[in-house]
Amino acid sequence: MKLLEMNHIKKSFNGVQVIQDISLSVEKGEILAIIGPSGSGKSTLLRCATMLETIDGGEIYYLGNKAAWVENGKPVFPRKEEQKKIQSYFGLVFQNFNLFPHFSVLKNITDAPLKVQKRSKEDVYEEARKLLKKMGLSDKEDAYPYQLSGGQQQRVSIARALMMHPDILFFDEPTSALDPELTGEILKVIKDLAAEHMTMVIVTHEMNFAKKVADHIIFMDKGVIVQEGKPEEVFGSENVRVQEFLGKLTSER
Repeated sequence: MKLLEMNHIKKSFNGVQVIQDISLSVEKGEILAIIGPSGSGKSTLLRCATMLETIDGGEIYYLGNKAAWVENGKPVFPRKEEQKKIQSYFGLVFQNFNLFPHFSVLKNITDAPLKVQKRSKEDVYEEARKLLKKMGLSDKEDAYPYQLSGGQQQRVSIARALMMHPDILFFDEPTSALDPELTGEILKVIKDLAAEHMTMVIVTHEMNFAKKVADHIIFMDKGVIVQEGKPEEVFGSENVRVQEFLGKLTSER
């Protein structure tokens, strides 16, 4: 079953086309990694998928429900109730955590389930504490974001997204703000989610991680998909641009 389908997506900023006619789909349980140089449009594509950016062309579907499209050159979204339903299908983990600084860890991850989903306080708090335990953060529920390391903040961010029970989870370079040691913490959490068959789309610069965890990899450059396929197909590609990118990364490490 296709959880996400993006057809012929286009997006421009100030007359510069940053996404040029991209199509992709994600099946239930699939892990898609999107790689490529900085400025290639990876994060913009993710922001379009999660409707944080409007699209200039194409269509987006979640579970067969039309989520965004264009009519007469203008972006269109479904009616409010339908849009709310579609937004419940996905969660997003940002590279800079985006936690509420004045909320404790527990409040950060329970606020939306209580206010948006109207779930019972007892159930939400029970689930939240189980999730914090799983993330190795049981002793941090009363802490505030400024009291946490970057890796701990990112684990809270992942827990917050999971509390909403999304069908698909998006990660926008989840380790880019972290040092190598803390990066390992987050990659382990994502690997554990992969083992539980969580559907994920991950924009990442961690090539070894993408190679090991992803079912499908897309290599983007200058707003287009240059190469896609299974990890061994992309990493073994004879495409000059792919080889150049991967070779440069290898030489820098």
